[in-house]
Amino acid sequence: MSSRSALHPVPQAGSRRPLTALLATGALLCSGFAAVAVPSATAAPAGAAAPVAYIANSASDDVSVVDTGGDTVTATVPVGDGPSGVAVTPDGARVYVTNRGSGSVSVIDTATRTVTATVPVGSGPFGVAVTPDGGRVYVTNVLSDSVSVIDTGTNTVTATVPVAALPNSATAAPAGNRVYISSGAAVSVIDTTTDTVTATVPVARPNGLAVTPDGTRLYVSSQSAGAATVIDTATNAVTATVPVGNTPFGAAISPDGSRVYVTNIGGHSTSVIDTATDTVVATVGVGATPIGAAVTPDGSEVYVTNSQSGTASVISTATGTVTATVPVGSGPYAVAFAPAAAATADIDVDIAARPSLGLLVPYLTYTVTARGLGPDAVTSATVTATLPPGTTATGLSPGCTTTPGKVTCVYGTIAAGSGVSKTFRVPLHLLSLGAVKVTGTRTASSPADPDPANDSASATCTVVSILLATCA
Repeated sequence: MSSRSALHPVPQAGSRRPLTALLATGALLCSGFAAVAVPSATAAPAGAAAPVAYIANSASDDVSVVDTGGDTVTATVPVGDGPSGVAVTPDGARVYVTNRGSGSVSVIDTATRTVTATVPVGSGPFGVAVTPDGGRVYVTNVLSDSVSVIDTGTNTVTATVPVAALPNSATAAPAGNRVYISSGAAVSVIDTTTDTVTATVPVARPNGLAVTPDGTRLYVSSQSAGAATVIDTATNAVTATVPVGNTPFGAAISPDGSRVYVTNIGGHSTSVIDTATDTVVATVGVGATPIGAAVTPDGSEVYVTNSQSGTASVISTATGTVTATVPVGSGPYAVAFAPAAAATADIDVDIAARPSLGLLVPYLTYTVTARGLGPDAVTSATVTATLPPGTTATGLSPGCTTTPGKVTCVYGTIAAGSGVSKTFRVPLHLLSLGAVKVTGTRTASSPADPDPANDSASATCTVVSILLATCA
């Protein structure tokens, strides 16, 4: 029997054998499938919207989109055959998903949650990593012993890097100068300036990779050793071996670099490593056959994909307990986070005018309406109405003020699909005869208004005399 068949009894490209079946028979345990770790990130500001988790479901050929604020699936995106790896660009705009059976990478637009491109790569693509500048994506091709380099500007393969046999997981150094690849019996170091392998570090059946935020250490789950191997990235030497659970697989690191989370397939658990001491400080029970792991950008939670359970376990990093279990697709494998889309609220401004006969002074009544068209609620808005020069208004609604030639109205919360109106009057004796045009314009609002085309409206009246006016 060849060394390849002994180490890698995995299905060929196009196989439909479920991932759970491979795990149950032990075939996957010999394959070195990739569990993609999330790069470190700056903690989200207090009150920021919850990030979105993208979970590749290897047996149902789709990606679950999870709102981590409510731990619920909000969308399911069909991709290629056997999605196994997932990575998000730093700007959160795109998700790259490896399809092991299709020999391709699906590119998901996070705004529309649709596949906008499919990139052919090598045979059996598994792991995927995006460089910190978002310019390139590195994809491991486990059946062709290579790494495909994708230019994200064109979504085309610009280089193919030969690496050690059976490459699976991938992660990028924070500086972007290196990409680390775990293979059948070693970790390969790729110099991203030349796209060549500059070092190979022997590790017993490595899988998941997690690099510290300062880039000085690399944690590698060593499947056959039941441990996490620690590599000094300056010397490419192994400096420590941390015993974890049974059959460790995925690895992820907290944004502050203080904890590494390693999924243990055989123990249905996740080991928590203190990086200051390189010791396991907790073991958290999760679902059946945990594979991938990722830490939220604010470091508060860890998502672990449970392949045989069809779920994701949510671990609180503060308490070290599972706080939620999210049903996803079949055979969930890898997970990565994208920041929540910024809130937007489109405001439509309308203005209407009508003549009114007062007891002493006739006037024009103006109604300025701000309508929230969504998708989010308006939290605040300001609409400014321009009057004829030198004209001031009277009878203003609460929140409106006037200065010569201007009325400024401040609005509070406006729910999506609702409108709020404010009124003011302009006495006829202040106006010249003829056409009088008043324009209302949104001058400020929160959150951002994505469509300025409907931010302004006008009303025109004709003043016949100080006692008579008509409005269109």
